[in-house]
Amino acid sequence: MQADLVLTGGAVFRSDPARSWAEAVAVAGQRIVAVGGSREMAPLIGPGTEVIDLDGRLLCAGFQDAHVHPASGGLTMMRCNLLPFADRQAALAEIARYAAATPDGWVRGGGWHYPWFEHGNPSAELLDRLVGDRPAYLGVADGHSGWASTRALAMAGIDASTPDPPDGRIERLPDGRPQGTLHEGAMDLMDRAMPPDTEDDLDAALLTGQDYLLSLGITAWQDAWVEPPLHAAYVRLAGRGQLRATVRGSLWWERGRGDDQIAGLVEMRAQSTGRYTAGTVKLMLDGVCENFTAAVLAPYLDGDGRVTHRMGIDMIDRAELPAIVTSLVGFGFQPHFHAIGDAAVRSALDAVEAAFARHGRRDVRPHIAHIQVVDPVDVPRFRSVGVAANAQPLWACAEAAQTELTIPFLGPERARHQYPFGDLLRHGATLAMGSDWSVSTPDVMAQAHVAVTRQAPATHTEPFLPKQRLGLADVLAAFTAGSAYVNHVDADRGAVSPGMIADLVVLDRNPFEEDEVWRTQVDLTVLGGEIVYRRRV
Repeated sequence: MQADLVLTGGAVFRSDPARSWAEAVAVAGQRIVAVGGSREMAPLIGPGTEVIDLDGRLLCAGFQDAHVHPASGGLTMMRCNLLPFADRQAALAEIARYAAATPDGWVRGGGWHYPWFEHGNPSAELLDRLVGDRPAYLGVADGHSGWASTRALAMAGIDASTPDPPDGRIERLPDGRPQGTLHEGAMDLMDRAMPPDTEDDLDAALLTGQDYLLSLGITAWQDAWVEPPLHAAYVRLAGRGQLRATVRGSLWWERGRGDDQIAGLVEMRAQSTGRYTAGTVKLMLDGVCENFTAAVLAPYLDGDGRVTHRMGIDMIDRAELPAIVTSLVGFGFQPHFHAIGDAAVRSALDAVEAAFARHGRRDVRPHIAHIQVVDPVDVPRFRSVGVAANAQPLWACAEAAQTELTIPFLGPERARHQYPFGDLLRHGATLAMGSDWSVSTPDVMAQAHVAVTRQAPATHTEPFLPKQRLGLADVLAAFTAGSAYVNHVDADRGAVSPGMIADLVVLDRNPFEEDEVWRTQVDLTVLGGEIVYRRRV
């Protein structure tokens, strides 16, 4: 047999349970046919074989992002994109530049960060100075708050008399008028005024996001928020053959509705086609710590260390969650939880435990994303209950949002319970990883750097909770085999073994030999044996 592609002379990380290594890989058609030493590949090389000399570089299975938002990331890249900016002044200048360059209609986009503004709340007055008397709405990088101009607030009918929705909060001036920042469910109020994204918008956004993710070696992902219009876009692109990555869609559970929505979810799941499968349901349990909306077991502190009345927001009633999850598991859906606070994490574990008590341990592979604050009592329960831990490692460092907003409001004791990746692994949890892009970069090697060092890339600050550091092998396994398990594609993806689909990534170096893992770049991305990305050098 002659191979179509041979990659030889490198370090091949196989992502198998033994964390074993090889030197070369041979591919025929869409599948891996041999893995071993470089000399072992010689009989498979013929006149039609493309041979790539790895020259010591690392090859591994294609990365899989277990929690990502490619459409919103693509839309942000196509609009007023603040994601590339590291400081407030540069971002404000970009808003003004974008507004001047696009003088008509709404100014939309996002990517700002809480620490840029007092108490994490940018004002309508500031946005007005940048865009004039125009409607403008910009999402925060983590997607949990929005920044509106005065005209946008007026067009949405948001004023002093507008009540806070049950699942959100309108920041207000002393006289009750809206200040300009909307949190969580309050962002939905802006939908009254903003023009909806068209089919063409969503298709273009997904294709933009896909190209970007492929350039970073990400060959499969789980989209963490799929409402019907986005689901339809995935079905369209998959049907046309334009969806090249393998995607599992997390269908959105509408808060405030009950089991009556399950029939619609089942119908959407039946529309799965090609590389797109809609077999998961996303359950948003709480918000984020920075704006006091993450659900916690004990009250938040204020800026002076005093106990407040705030304990976050339950996006889904805690008492109703077990019945919801039990119903979803009964229909064969994978529950995908957003849980930031320790109360939300416990609620998710309790709900899965109740569902499995009713139906048995079904192979639906529930997972909890974010797992920022986890009470130590609940760490062993991930394994015992049967829930995968879906980590977003880039956040596990002492950056500004952590030191200025999170730690002071959690208090020093509870702050030590954050991002317990090491403890979860030591207690036998299945560990998957995702970026939550466009909340943060989908660059796997930047995320790996933080997971290994607990320091932000390009910094040398004190490691954040260093006992929770992971080895690089465990991080790469989480971004390949672990996420493939969560994405239900581990039967033929997520590892470098004969018979597996040849989704592969070649890095520009061997990061196991580097202290600054974040400097590693992707040289080559292979999808089903086809090279779909080459880095220009």
